[in-house]
Amino acid sequence: MENILVVGATGTTGRKIVNLLKSSQYFEPIAMVRKESQIKEFSDQEIKTVLGNLEEDVSHTLSNVDKVVFAAGSGGKKVVEVDQEGAKKIIDASKNHNVKKFVMLSSMGADQPEKATELKDYLKAKHNADEYLKASNVPYAIVRPGSLTNEKGTGKIEIGSTLQKQGSISRDDVAQVLTRTLHDDSASNKSFEILSGDVLIGQALDNVSRG
Repeated sequence: MENILVVGATGTTGRKIVNLLKSSQYFEPIAMVRKESQIKEFSDQEIKTVLGNLEEDVSHTLSNVDKVVFAAGSGGKKVVEVDQEGAKKIIDASKNHNVKKFVMLSSMGADQPEKATELKDYLKAKHNADEYLKASNVPYAIVRPGSLTNEKGTGKIEIGSTLQKQGSISRDDVAQVLTRTLHDDSASNKSFEILSGDVLIGQALDNVSRG
């Protein structure tokens, strides 16, 4: 079993990722939480936690961690402090602890934030974090979904390095993609966009891994 640090574990998508990892035969989640009061939610389910705040030193959070899923977000309030600089801190700590893979939940449009008409500051912060990860020499996968919905997942997606269109995808399916991308042979050192689609997630990731 590999230990997976889930950064952003208390978020809507983060919780789904933690639950998927908990039921996995390959991975064991470690939920990163900001407050002591958030520990109980996970400890009640026998899920490990680590206290960490992305606006402070986070180097201790990477002890005994094999891989990372970064699914944290400031909700638009502190995009530079959390979405950009917080991500960079986790990337630096991952490098220092020889983390085997870093899976980044990014956003469609983060490859060209200058073209955005909305959320430009957010996309610029995500872009800077993504580029920092690519340059870090930590094995990575950068997943860029369209608009996130709370609809039930279908297990099917559309995938591509750039899809050249907008759209949406359920958080369920995004969480599935992120957890599957943790495998060493899946989409290694790749960035790709995802939307709801017609191709089974496993098959879609295989296509990206080969591409």
